[in-house]
Amino acid sequence: MSHETYDCYFAGLEAVILLRRADDLWIMPVRHAAAGGYLLKRRNSQGDRVVHAPDFLREHGVDESVASQLPVAWSHEAGALIAADAFL
Repeated sequence: MSHETYDCYFAGLEAVILLRRADDLWIMPVRHAAAGGYLLKRRNSQGDRVVHAPDFLREHGVDESVASQLPVAWSHEAGALIAADAFL
C-alpha cells in the first residue's frame, strides 16, 4: 500500500487483519497488539507498506504477485480497505 494510504488509514500501526468476505478481500486496522494480525512491513524509503501474509494468500489461492497489484478502496462503513473481487 502506498505511504499516503498507510498514513491516512493505518498511521502508527504495525499489523492488519485480512478477511475474506465473499469474493472481496478486507484489510482492517489492528489497534491493539494483542489482537494479532499480519505484519505491515515497510517496503521502501518513501514509506510504502506491504502486508506479509503468504499463508493467507496460499490458503485462498491468490498469487502473491497478483495480490500486490489489487486496487483497493476505503469503506467507511466497513472500516476497511476493500479489494473488490480479489478472489475471482
